[in-house]
Amino acid sequence: MSKDKKPKNKKLNHWLIYGGALAIILAFQVFSGGLGNSSNVSTTPSQFFKYLKDGDIRKVEIVNKREALVYLTTKASSKDIHKKNKKSQFFPNSSEVPNYKFEFGDVQLFQKQLEDTIKEEDLDTSLNFKSETNAWGDILSSLIPFILIIGIWIFIMRRMSGGGAAGGGQIFNIGKSKAKLFDEKIETKTTFKDVAGLEGAKEEIQEIVDFLKHPEKYTALGGKIPKGALLVGPPGTGKTLLAKAVAGEAKAPFFSLSGSDFVEMFVGVGASRVRDLFKQAKEKAPSIIFIDEIDAIGRARGKSNFSGSNDERENTLNQLLTEMDGFGSNSNVIVLAATNRADVLDKALMRAGRFDRQIYVDLPDVRERKEIFDVHLKPLKKSKDLDTDFLSKQTPGFSGADIANVCNEAALIAARGDKKSVEKQDFLDAVDRIVGGLEKKNKIITPSEKRAVAFHEAGHATVSWMLEHAAPLVKVTIVPRGRSLGAAWYLPEERLIVRPEQMLDEMCAALGGRAAEKVIFDKISTGALSDLEKVTKQARAMVTIYGLSDKVGNITYYDSSGQNDYGFSKPYSEQTAELIDKEISNIIENQYQRAIKLLEENKDRLTELAEVLLKEEVIFKDNLETIFGKRPFQEEEVIQSKTEVTSTDKKKDEEE
Repeated sequence: MSKDKKPKNKKLNHWLIYGGALAIILAFQVFSGGLGNSSNVSTTPSQFFKYLKDGDIRKVEIVNKREALVYLTTKASSKDIHKKNKKSQFFPNSSEVPNYKFEFGDVQLFQKQLEDTIKEEDLDTSLNFKSETNAWGDILSSLIPFILIIGIWIFIMRRMSGGGAAGGGQIFNIGKSKAKLFDEKIETKTTFKDVAGLEGAKEEIQEIVDFLKHPEKYTALGGKIPKGALLVGPPGTGKTLLAKAVAGEAKAPFFSLSGSDFVEMFVGVGASRVRDLFKQAKEKAPSIIFIDEIDAIGRARGKSNFSGSNDERENTLNQLLTEMDGFGSNSNVIVLAATNRADVLDKALMRAGRFDRQIYVDLPDVRERKEIFDVHLKPLKKSKDLDTDFLSKQTPGFSGADIANVCNEAALIAARGDKKSVEKQDFLDAVDRIVGGLEKKNKIITPSEKRAVAFHEAGHATVSWMLEHAAPLVKVTIVPRGRSLGAAWYLPEERLIVRPEQMLDEMCAALGGRAAEKVIFDKISTGALSDLEKVTKQARAMVTIYGLSDKVGNITYYDSSGQNDYGFSKPYSEQTAELIDKEISNIIENQYQRAIKLLEENKDRLTELAEVLLKEEVIFKDNLETIFGKRPFQEEEVIQSKTEVTSTDKKKDEEE
């Protein structure tokens, strides 16, 4: 046996103790109850009086005025009728063992009948009375109610305390922490090698792991490890996975729990659980605490308490602040936390000394997406010619969770088609399924509606092809998907900064669908709902957030902290609100008229494209190049891009 492996102490089962005690009590009851004085054969009063009249009975003993013990004569014992009655197995050599026993009703009536029979038959049978007591039986019978009550009470207490477990959520352990302690040797196998991409985040958080492994390397120069690191980023980017990798890499105790684990209906429970969590962590220091979704307890504290009472969440946050950097805090406990709502966290929680570092976990770029695909493609039976570079370029803007979903969906699509391996087309279909929804080829749609949808989508494609900054087209379809009657896929370049002309071109392309309906049919429909929603948000952002309106000026009404003091009032006057509304309306109308003008100039090619779309139902970039020729603008090299879908919505009255 190795030194590391210690033999486990076998705990004695308490049920064995209870069973042994009960067996001992029953044994005392059995042996002290006079089994040696009891007969193996019972009889009846009628048979007894028959034996009595035959002169077979030597003695009768009446015990406790309810039971008769019968002793036969020596001569009677040799009769065939009595040979089946054997001596007691416990006392085979005893002569005073009764041969028969039976119970009777009224003792006075039985005694009179017995004496009359003895007198009439002139028998020598003797009659004795005696009383027998069972001390252990009496004690046991008096103790059984108390034993049952105590046993039930112990059972209930053990259940309420969660069996003594530290994390039991029962009544007596309600203030205990629910954190799970991970053993890096057994439970956590995830390491930094399993985390694809996130190079910057891994580099920052690896310093914390390195400090726990080699603290003297940093303390020799007088440095201190950060007390906390906050992982911030969009959902699905791998924040929790990164924390799991820390648990696998760090050779230190790792406590993991969610922010909602502190929340309970009882007052003071959250603060008590925070205290217990840090108490456990300090006992095992140096250690790491990971709190997932910390915004559940870390939201900014309000200036006014609308509830009119003590806020339990604020008490929990106050205790967390004290434990992380209070008067008696311990620096050997490192706190990791993850959230996608860093803007709502309290300023006191975000300050240096508590969360010293904010590690931003961003959406992966093309190179990182390729690494993520390589990880999720390992368990799949994929075709040999599958190009992961192509897949990473076709999924811009996807998070790690989205890519995992694409791989799984592609495998399901391939299995549905009875394929032996997952092919390139399966992944493309999976992307379409996730972005646009499931195809509904059996959806009932009239020819006039189908024609309107075709021109709507052709309008999007035409305008985007004619504008310099609009996103290049990938695919257009009029097959209904999800709640949409048609959709167009684009692959725009992902820009770090966006200029006004780029935003205006995108808005014009989005309005191309409604503009095409106006140009061709001289009518508009409710099919442009999602387009209008998109351009309205863009126009409002231009005016109120980015300060791109000349009339409103270089002013923003956006609060990145999420902790504005405006309450229920707007941060601008009614005159400014009116000006903002006019500017938004003017921007949208100008782009709408611009789209109409472009489509009128290219009406023939728009009609040709729509007819091809009606015939084929799905068209690609090659079809547009056949009709329009090469795109007249020199496309920049795209390093990272983002997929967009503009869809033709169902009629509004149908949805309502």
